Order: sequence, then structure tokens, then C-alpha cells
Amino acid sequence: MSRFWSPVVQTLTPYVPGEQPQMRRLVKLNTNESPYGPSPKVLAAISQQTNSDLRLYPDPEGVALKKAIANLHGLDPKQVFLGNGSDEVLAHVFLGLLKQKDAVLFPDITYSFYPVYCKLFGINYKTIPLGSEFEIKVADYQSPNGGVIFPNPNAPTGRAIPRSEIETLLSRNKESVVVVDEAYVDFGTESCIPLLRGANCPENLLVVHTLSKSRALAGLRVGFAIGHPDLIEGLERVKNSFNSYPLGRLAQAGAIAAIEDQAHLEESSKKIAETRTRLVKELDALGFDTLPSSANFIFTRHLKHTGSKLYQALRERGIIVRHFRLPRIEEFLRITIGTDEQSNELVAALKEILASD
Repeated sequence: MSRFWSPVVQTLTPYVPGEQPQMRRLVKLNTNESPYGPSPKVLAAISQQTNSDLRLYPDPEGVALKKAIANLHGLDPKQVFLGNGSDEVLAHVFLGLLKQKDAVLFPDITYSFYPVYCKLFGINYKTIPLGSEFEIKVADYQSPNGGVIFPNPNAPTGRAIPRSEIETLLSRNKESVVVVDEAYVDFGTESCIPLLRGANCPENLLVVHTLSKSRALAGLRVGFAIGHPDLIEGLERVKNSFNSYPLGRLAQAGAIAAIEDQAHLEESSKKIAETRTRLVKELDALGFDTLPSSANFIFTRHLKHTGSKLYQALRERGIIVRHFRLPRIEEFLRITIGTDEQSNELVAALKEILASD
């Protein structure tokens, strides 16, 4: 601790991202990256931009990318906000929309960056317990609040709620913003973006997306939010008071190509969903209890073995999954859905571990 730190730095407990180990032989199933890589059109678009124009600043507004996103979803570009990954988008959301008099509400088991943002920006928050089956219960989000935020599907559980329930939540929270973090929506649940089309676009709904998961661009760092133009204007004011050039030329070019290649997105997402179904069935035969997942990961526990033991035993075999030492979920492992070959290695390792006892 430095004596030159500001008081706020001394109180922070930073978010801890998934480990990026440097191991010679590794089956990496801990950070929900795509096993299939981005669209070839993305690589071509980035290559075309690697020229002397890199000496110039990128478009600070990302006009072409906003138009591509708006065209895909049948929206006005004024409804689109861009950021350097969805984590930066969320940071602007917390500061620009959720820093209110009343506490912001989010689940007690969810994306662990949410409380970090609250502490960084001095935002009051209250966690709402998930149900007995680790489900989000929208009826629990009716108390006065400064906003509601949750992922759908939720992370790390993978459980999703239907769009109809989110519409009910919106109708009961008309005086505050509802933020739906749809990082994993392409793997099996309904997006709320259709609610934002046309004249009946709700003033209090914001949907956040990332290109890191289903579009396999975690290394490019592109995220966006979609909402009523008034919400987007507020986010732009925050962005332009912090970093007016968040997305570089290569990121914008690659993102446009990814957005326009919907066929690649659908193909890779389908393969991941099929592997997920098969993996859950195989784990069930080994005595695992797995929550229903609509994401590119599963949340599972063994009825006779601790999560910490299984995590360590897999690691010793070069297979990295995610383990959270937190109340209610310390016996679970979060396992990214990889290729069929990676899943086979995981299952074989688990059989070996379980047979050794």
C-alpha cells in the first residue's frame, strides 16, 4: 500500500478475472471463450485496415459500427452505444445511470464485477438472493431502487429467464433503469432487444452485449449497449468525459465484419449448444448435478466430491475450469463449453479422478 494512494483506492477489492495460465499442455475451460475462433471475414477486415491510416485517430463515434448494429436489430443508430469491451460499457452504465439515491439491485450470485463497480463509484447496492434452484425471481425486484441489473443468462449459473418475465419487471420498475446484460444470450435464450424497436421503445430498458463470447472476439475488446436514445446520450456524456476514442480502427473494422456475418455466429453457437447437451448428459452419468444452462458454460457439482478437490485434480491434469470460493456455490465448478475433443478430455479426466477414490 502506497501513502500516495487516494482513499478510494485503499478501500477497493478489484475484480479477479479468470486465470490465463501459461502451461505447455492445456485444456482451457475457465473463461468462457469460444473454442471456434472468429469469422474469417473479421480477419480479412482487420488485415485490410493494417495500413498507414493507423497513424490517424479512429472515428470517435464509431458511426459505421453503430449503423451495422442498428441494421442487424432493426433500430436507429442513436440507440447504440459502443465501448472497449462490455466491461467498459458496464462501467459507464454504473456511473452514468445507476449512481442514484436509492440502492441498485442485483442478484447475490451473479457477475462479480457489479459490486466492484459499485465500490469504485460510491454506489449503494443491495443483493437479492437467487431462489432455491439458483433462479432469478423478478417478483423480488419490486422495492424502491436506483436501478436493476442482471445477466440473462445469469453468470456463473447459466440460468436464463424468459423475455416475458423481464417485461413484467420493466412494468414494475418504471421509475428506474433495468439493465439486462446479455453477454451469453446467443447460446439459448431470448434477447430483449426486440422490445427496443419502434415507437414503444421503453425509456428504462438498456441491453448490453459483447463480441467476446459468441462472436469469438475476446481479444479485440468490443462491447455495446442498446436502449432509448436518452439513455444512450447519458452514456455518451460519460464516455466523452473519460475516453473519446475507446475503439481503435482495427477493432471497429473487425466488429463490423463480425456483426454482418450472422451465419458464422449461428453456426458456432449451434455447435456449442450441441456439445453442451452431450456434456451435461455425460456428467449426469458420473453423478454430477448440473443447473439448466442457456450459456456457453455449465455450472455443476458432484454429490460426493467437493468443488475444490475436483478443481485441483483437474488442474493437475492440465484442465482449467473456474471455481468460486463463495457461500452457496463453493461446491460448484463453472466449465466453459469447448470443442467435442476438449469435452472428451474433461470427461475422461473426471472418470479417472472419481475412480481413484
